[in-house]
Amino acid sequence: MSGAVDREEAGPAMSTWPIERLQAFITAARDRGQLEAARVVAQQHVYYDVDQPREVRRQWAMVSLLANRCMRGDGPGDPAREVQQDFMLRMWVIDHLGGDDKDPDWSPEGLAADTLDALALAPSDVGTLAGNWRGLPVEQIRELRRHKNLTTHLDRLISHLPSDRTRDQLLMWIETRRLLP
Repeated sequence: MSGAVDREEAGPAMSTWPIERLQAFITAARDRGQLEAARVVAQQHVYYDVDQPREVRRQWAMVSLLANRCMRGDGPGDPAREVQQDFMLRMWVIDHLGGDDKDPDWSPEGLAADTLDALALAPSDVGTLAGNWRGLPVEQIRELRRHKNLTTHLDRLISHLPSDRTRDQLLMWIETRRLLP
C-alpha cells in the first residue's frame, strides 16, 4: 500500500485501522492535520475500547503519544499544548489502566519528573507574578497560563507518588496553581 493511498483513505476510515497501520501512517505523515487526526483516533481507542485488554489500550496510548510527539512545532502555543496533551493522556492511563514503573511514560515518578522539567519558573516566582497578573505584559500572562496548563494533572498525580522531595515540589505547584490566571 502506498503512502498516497493511505493519505487518501485517512479521513473517517482511520478509526478502523489496526494499530500497526496507524503507527506506520504516523511515522510517514508530515502534515499536522493528519497527525492530529491520528492522535485523536488512537486516543479514542484508549478511552473507549473498554472490551480490549489493558495492554492493547496502552499500545493505542503509545500510538497517540507518538503522533503527538511528531507534531511538536514551534508555532505560538504549540509546544505547551502538545506537552499538556502528553501529560493528560499519561495521567489518564496511570489513573485508569495503572502505572508501570518499568515504562517512563506510565510511571507516576516519570510523569512527575517530566512535569517539573517542563516548568521554566519556580513556584515562588510564579506566585509573585500571579499576585499582579493583570498588570503584566501579555507574554508573561501567557507564561503563567502555560504553567497552569502544564500542571492540570497534578491533583490526580499526587496520589500515585510516595512521600518524597518530588511530591513536596508538586504539592507546592498545586498550591501555586490556584493563584494562576
